[in-house]
Amino acid sequence: MVTAVAAWQPLQAAADGWPDRTIRLVVAYPPDGSTDITARLFAEVVSRKLGQPIIVDNRSGASGTIGALAVSRAPADGYTLLFAASPEVSIAPTTFKALHYSPTKDLAPISSIGLVPFLLVSNPAVPVTDVKSLIGYAKANPGKLNYSSLGNNTSNHLTGELFSLAAGIQTSHVPYRGSGPSMSDLMGGQIQYSFDTPTAAMPNVRAGKLRALAVTSQQRLSSAPVIPTVSESGLPGFSASTWFGLFAPSGTPEAVLDRLNAETVAVLKSPDLSETMKSRGILPTGDSRAVFRSFLAAEIEKWKKLAISVSIVPE
Repeated sequence: MVTAVAAWQPLQAAADGWPDRTIRLVVAYPPDGSTDITARLFAEVVSRKLGQPIIVDNRSGASGTIGALAVSRAPADGYTLLFAASPEVSIAPTTFKALHYSPTKDLAPISSIGLVPFLLVSNPAVPVTDVKSLIGYAKANPGKLNYSSLGNNTSNHLTGELFSLAAGIQTSHVPYRGSGPSMSDLMGGQIQYSFDTPTAAMPNVRAGKLRALAVTSQQRLSSAPVIPTVSESGLPGFSASTWFGLFAPSGTPEAVLDRLNAETVAVLKSPDLSETMKSRGILPTGDSRAVFRSFLAAEIEKWKKLAISVSIVPE
């Protein structure tokens, strides 16, 4: 007990004056991607609220797990944070054989940042116009439809598997190395449909090269309100989005976590950041630490159940 108290006292003392120096925000993906861009927008606004610089540190690789591992091992003093996406937190426990950190034990959830839904898009030559007709066509032609993803065990791969399971259809998954090649083959007719981000898919939809069937979030996109959700299109309750969230190393003082939560929720409600995020197809969220923790538990359980149902093998 004495040892525990002795270890706690320096952290609490540091928390009382936090922050008094630069904060490092780790992004587990390369520069210029959607996670990195959103993190930099977020860091700029929050740094003004905290009165200290926030620098973005890109630690990419292994589906985000390299960056998450680095934060899990960092000092729990509030000066190293993780701007995470769903793969390294809610998907990795299912898809990695050996994960060298526990998202639920080694990382302290602070708040969700935003949801990034996928657009279900099809090649215009496929005779479907909505979710119901796609399901009907797939059932009439079992095994003949292909859908693409950004790679095995990525968010949109698992979204495709979840969709097939919910719809009761048999289709084939074709993994690609990124959105560009996937979109190219979808427009070329080698692939019949795909789930991709609004940022990647909407320019091709507007150009008439792809047909937008639905969005995978629970609510419609404000930037494209005419596109219905999958849930309202015949699969009630369907929801599958990648998401962004803020984490700290486990053991970070409660006062620091509470301050970060309060500032995060406040900036996500501010028009300047929220409207910028919406314009990029990201739905701002922000919630209490307890709500975010419950959300994470449900997400991890959802992907574990899916992996069992469709026999996804950890790599």
